[in-house]
Amino acid sequence: FHRGYYVRARAVDHCVQDFLLKTQSCARTQILSLGAGFDSLYFRLKDVGLLSHTVVCEVDFPNVASQKAALIKGIKELSSLVGDAGEELGAIAFSGKDYKLLGVDLSELSKLEKALQEAGLDKEVPTLFLAEVVLTYMENSRSDALIQWAAEHFSQACFVLYEQMHPEDPFGRVMQRHFSQLNSTLHSLAQYPDRETQRRRFLQRGWSECSVMDMNEFFTFCVPEDEQRRVQALEPFDEYEEWHLKCSHYFVLTAAKGMKPSWTPLSPDSFCLAVPCGDGPVSTSEGITASACGMQVEAAALRRYGHHSALIKPNVIFTTGGFGEEDGQHRRMRNFHVLIKHEGCWKAGRVKMENCGKRWDGRLYHTVSPLSNSRALMVGGRTSPSDAALGMLWLKFPESSTALDLQDFTVELVDLQTVTDPAAPRWRHSATEVMFRGEKYLFIYGGRTAAQPVLGSWHFLHAEELSCTVIPVEGPVPEGRHSHSACTWRGGVLIAGGLGAAEQPLGSVFFLRKTERGFQWQTVETRPPLVPRYSHTAHVHEEKLLLVGGVWFHSSSVPGITVIDLMTGLCTDYMISVEHLEWPLMLHNHSSVFLPDEKELLLIGGGGNCFSFGTHFNTEPVSLNLSNVLIGH
Repeated sequence: FHRGYYVRARAVDHCVQDFLLKTQSCARTQILSLGAGFDSLYFRLKDVGLLSHTVVCEVDFPNVASQKAALIKGIKELSSLVGDAGEELGAIAFSGKDYKLLGVDLSELSKLEKALQEAGLDKEVPTLFLAEVVLTYMENSRSDALIQWAAEHFSQACFVLYEQMHPEDPFGRVMQRHFSQLNSTLHSLAQYPDRETQRRRFLQRGWSECSVMDMNEFFTFCVPEDEQRRVQALEPFDEYEEWHLKCSHYFVLTAAKGMKPSWTPLSPDSFCLAVPCGDGPVSTSEGITASACGMQVEAAALRRYGHHSALIKPNVIFTTGGFGEEDGQHRRMRNFHVLIKHEGCWKAGRVKMENCGKRWDGRLYHTVSPLSNSRALMVGGRTSPSDAALGMLWLKFPESSTALDLQDFTVELVDLQTVTDPAAPRWRHSATEVMFRGEKYLFIYGGRTAAQPVLGSWHFLHAEELSCTVIPVEGPVPEGRHSHSACTWRGGVLIAGGLGAAEQPLGSVFFLRKTERGFQWQTVETRPPLVPRYSHTAHVHEEKLLLVGGVWFHSSSVPGITVIDLMTGLCTDYMISVEHLEWPLMLHNHSSVFLPDEKELLLIGGGGNCFSFGTHFNTEPVSLNLSNVLIGH
């Protein structure tokens, strides 16, 4: 929430101050704020001396304008900034020397024009129009008319628009549902769903220049790096997916006409070359159909995110932790759950827990690594963005590999508090099984801690002794990352994507190759370059690396499944068809399990807090048949 509203205010301030800077040699300029509400822009600019030759005029519904006028009059600090108030006539709710507050319905252009004339606005001086999430609430015909009227009636005009976009992807569907429930339909989205349609909207209505940035681009390229670091360090933070998705669904648009020199505060030529999304993988029209597993009632406990799922026996999937729905509340998940496939159907149930004591803390972003048919090791995780989980746990399962009765499935937690391990207090890391000189290790890589927002370190954790062993690793060290994927391949580890130190998605793929002396880092070249992403899952099938879902800044689509041919480096992108699902399928903070014999990919959980629009959990596990994707492999 804090970051989301910060970047909105920062974008508007950036454009306003650029306008004031570029027009400082003019004798007079104007700012016309449409649907201003209770915005404090005028008072902030006036307080720092930026309105020496600028008049600010705000417009909103009459009842809003009258309430704001009363507030200004009743607060000494505000009224003193405005100075002596003039006469209030007609639509003018408040009038100062350089501040006008008008009560007018924006959809009634004739009344708006009359009120502006009464307020003394000059159509021949440079004028900046502001519309922050305003026009989208109007019927498109009326908002389009307003955009065209502004271009036709003001000889030197600039426009700043801040609104939503991408209504049809999963986040966009949750966003639309939220506003529909408030009876506040976002009208612009149907006709102007993306940046290009919004840009054409202005260019076709009298504006000669128009640039659009989503808020990920704005924060990356228009906010100085030291300010980015300041904001990122303000408070404990671990909601990267929600932050980046919110930013990819809002844009800031600037348009201009008659301005000399031209007004381009977003500098499109400089940022288009730097957007870190690349051209993307080779796309294919072939889609992969998502099918719900058909167990909505019993799968309710699997509605979660930030959890971990592991195949602990053939057709038995064990799921732990995360944040989800439990006992009628949204909370960190206290119970373990199991999915068992029997006679072609998946069944879900709660696991009986023995000796859990106080050691199971309902953690998120941990790993669970099956090290035998009867036990797995849980490493890391967190309970809050400022608190790491308590450490490692052994999970012991029934010895029998034929225990398919959900009622009898139990797990025993073994306390490892006495084990001191520097690899444990981290989260959003990976833990991958490797062999070295006949001994089994977990290669624990990356992640973050409460003190370090990204880690580039790794540890070889001996699977039996649970102690870290120094094994030589050569080659160029990858940059630190978390929320990446890691898979075992050819005795080594494939690392793909992740979020880097600057909170930017990474598109690199590395192979930790086994050598006679130890291991060696090697870069896996992909073509085209892999679109940077994080919060995805990954699996290896023979010579193919499958990347599933995630978050990227390539906002024209959402990630489906990217297949990387490890022999040639060729990337192919497959969209996931969700036409048979009745709910949005969010593929971040999810888990996935690949069953190679059936070529079935099971997606479990996923979702997140969608800004102020509510929390979304995927309703039930989803099955993907990858036979066509992996044909011949």
